[in-house]
Amino acid sequence: MNAPFNPNAAPTREAFTAFVCDDEFAATIRNVVPEFGWPVEKVNKGGLHNAVQTLSVSASPTVLLVDLSDASDPLNDINSLAEVCEPGTIVIAAGKLNDVHLYRDLIASGIQDYLVKPVTPDALRECFIQAQLILQGPKHDAHASTEDKPHMSIGVIGTRGGVGASVVATSLAWLLADKDHRSTALLDLDVQFGTGALSFDLEPGRGLVDALENPSRIDGLFIERAMTRVNDKLAVLSAEAPINQPLLADGTALHQLQEELTSAFEATVVDIPRLMAVQNPQLVTDLNHIIMVTEQSLASTRDTIRLLGFIRMTAPQAKVTIVANRVSTSPPPEVAKKDFEASIERKVDIILPLDVKQAVDAAKQGKALAAISSGKLQSGLLQILAAVSSSVAEDEGRADGFMGKVRSLLPSKGAAKASGKK
Repeated sequence: MNAPFNPNAAPTREAFTAFVCDDEFAATIRNVVPEFGWPVEKVNKGGLHNAVQTLSVSASPTVLLVDLSDASDPLNDINSLAEVCEPGTIVIAAGKLNDVHLYRDLIASGIQDYLVKPVTPDALRECFIQAQLILQGPKHDAHASTEDKPHMSIGVIGTRGGVGASVVATSLAWLLADKDHRSTALLDLDVQFGTGALSFDLEPGRGLVDALENPSRIDGLFIERAMTRVNDKLAVLSAEAPINQPLLADGTALHQLQEELTSAFEATVVDIPRLMAVQNPQLVTDLNHIIMVTEQSLASTRDTIRLLGFIRMTAPQAKVTIVANRVSTSPPPEVAKKDFEASIERKVDIILPLDVKQAVDAAKQGKALAAISSGKLQSGLLQILAAVSSSVAEDEGRADGFMGKVRSLLPSKGAAKASGKK
C-alpha cells in the first residue's frame, strides 16, 4: 500500500475516499476535506470491512482513510485491505487503540499514518498535507532495496560559537533530503538557543524538551508526533527552552533519542554544541561522520586542535571533515590557510566563502542556505554532501555510486552525471 503514486493510473480513480464508524469522526472529516478540494460525499459510513467490500468491486482512491474501530484484529484485518488496494494508494488509518506497537506494525505494513481517535481537525489536516506532499514529491523505484542507502549518522560541531555550524547543519540536512532523497532528521541539541526550526520558519514545539526531561516517553510514536516537518523527506527536532531553566539531560535520554531517530530515518544530522559534546561523549561515539565547522582565527585554531584530539579519543571510527566557514579575501582571514593547516596538522577539506547577501536572503525566505545558494558557496555546500556520502559509496564499491552523482552537481567540475540507480 505504500507504493508510489502512479501518474499513469486510470483517470477514473477518486482523489479521496473515507470509511468511518461513527458520526463524530465523519463530521470532522467532512469539515476538513473541502480545504483540499475533495468531495464530502466520499465520506462513507462503515469501517474497514465496508472498505474491503466496496474496493473489491471498484477502483481504489488515491488517498484512502479507513477506520479500524470495528476491526477485532486490526493488524491482520488490514491485510485484507491490501489485497483490494491498487498500487499508488496512500492509506491513512484511524482507531481507538493508542498503542505504539500497533502503530509501528501498521506503518511497517504500508500504512502512511495512524491517527488515534478522537481525531482533531488540526491533526487530520496535517495528515492530509503530508499525503499531498508525498503525491507531489519525487517518485521512488518501488523495487529499490533499502540496502542501497545504509543509515548515515552525521554530527556537526562548531569549534566556537558563531562560526556557522548550525547553518551548515541545516543545509546538509536539506541537501540529504532534496538531492539524495533520503528521509532525514535534523536534531538540534542547543535546547535554549537552537535555530534548527527557525531556519525553516517553523515553530519548534516542546518535543525535544519533553524527550530530555522524560526519557521513558521516547519511542517511535513520540518521535513521529514531536518532530516538525519541513517536507515529506525532512523533519526537525528542535527547542526554545526557557533560558532560566537548565535542562539536566542524562546520557540515557540522549542515547535513546539518537537510537529512535536512527531507526526512523535514513539519515540523521545532529547539530551538537561543543560543550554538550564534551560533557556527553556518547553523542559522538556512534556517528559515522563528523563535520567540524571552524573559522581561520587564532582562537578557532586552538579549539580545532583540542576538538580533534577529543574526537580521536572518543570516536575514532568517525570520518572527520574540516570546513572553514565564512572565509573572506578582503580583508584576509586572521590566520592564513597554510598556517592554520600547519597548526592543526591536517588539511582543511572544504572552504565556504563569506557571502552576506545569500545568507540574508536565506534568512528572509525561511529556507536553508543550500536551498538558495549559488556560485562558490553552492559548490562548497555540495562538497560537504559529497564528503558525507563518499564513505557509503566506497563501502558499497560502486564506481557509479552517489559520489559521482554529487560531483556532477558541482559547478566547478562539470562532470557528466553517473548512471545507475540511487
